[in-house]
Amino acid sequence: MTTLLVIAKEPRPGRVKTRLTPPFTPHEAAALAQASLADTLDAVARTPAGRRVLVLEGEPGPWLPPGFDVVRQCAGGLDERLAAAFADCEGPALLIGMDTPQVTPELLQVDFADCDAYFGSAEDGGFWALGLAAPDPALLRGVPMSTSHTGAAQRARLAGLRVRDLPRLRDVDTAYDAEVVARSAPGGRFAAELARLSPAGAR
Repeated sequence: MTTLLVIAKEPRPGRVKTRLTPPFTPHEAAALAQASLADTLDAVARTPAGRRVLVLEGEPGPWLPPGFDVVRQCAGGLDERLAAAFADCEGPALLIGMDTPQVTPELLQVDFADCDAYFGSAEDGGFWALGLAAPDPALLRGVPMSTSHTGAAQRARLAGLRVRDLPRLRDVDTAYDAEVVARSAPGGRFAAELARLSPAGAR
């Protein structure tokens, strides 16, 4: 079965979601990051998988549900860290980040029977998901990360493969993103945390 990978940072103030400050404080941004990560891990936990892996920068906390292996992120740029995550997989794998708390088990149930890759582009020009039937770290190394054309560059690396595109999702980077994402998944921890931090008219 498919390995599900989540690459994430420990939600520590000043280390995560810095583009949310302002209007949020570093502690509030970290609380939102933790809620986003918790929603993401919950969706992964409810998705059938051969293995569930959290590829983590930092230390695991009470937000980590049972059933996950924790692997430390390697040194280097994000492309190297993503490549290393896939290098540890022996079979089909789907990797997502911690910035899409609206993700659902239905989106994550991929079938590689008649394709080689899955790709989920993000609204900001990046990508939120990458699945590979035969993980090859070379498909990620050297891809420019955190730019408006990261998604296009990564998608181009898949040329020659049979690719299925997943729905486009919005990453939570800014306060505006947070509001839009919370409205799309109103029942999650992220939406509840945003509502707690943003009483009507306060921001």
